[in-house]
Amino acid sequence: MDIHTGIPKDKRKEIAAALNHLLADSYLLYLKSHNYHWNVTGELFHSLHELFEEHYSELAEAIDEIAERIRALGFRAPGSFEEYSKLATVEEETDNPDAMEMIRRAVRDHEKVVRTAREALGPCQEVDDEATIDLLTERLAVHEKSAWMLRSHLE
Repeated sequence: MDIHTGIPKDKRKEIAAALNHLLADSYLLYLKSHNYHWNVTGELFHSLHELFEEHYSELAEAIDEIAERIRALGFRAPGSFEEYSKLATVEEETDNPDAMEMIRRAVRDHEKVVRTAREALGPCQEVDDEATIDLLTERLAVHEKSAWMLRSHLE
């Protein structure tokens, strides 16, 4: 079925492709935040355990919103680790870093998600896709704040 929302199909496709990258980065960050929540140890255990839980809980909702926006644009949302590994700039981890390294890596990854979201803004602005711009603006604010709060532990 054709979609007639005022955004040409080629632009919807470009925006959806950018959102695919954001979805993949967000999903891998969700997974890492959950892993850190489970495996953090040390003096900062309680505060980091709770902080990582806040992050993965927020990301779980965001992942759904991003995927639903891709669908609203008329395209399939990726949903496998294989697809995510090809699309993401956030990398999977299999080691067990200490708490301070978890923080450093989480900062780095939140900043990666910020850059991915920022890159997606261009095609949205070209066609006044306010719904996607709104979604991206929210993601930028969340990840910039998360990176700042995590960086504060390193100072």
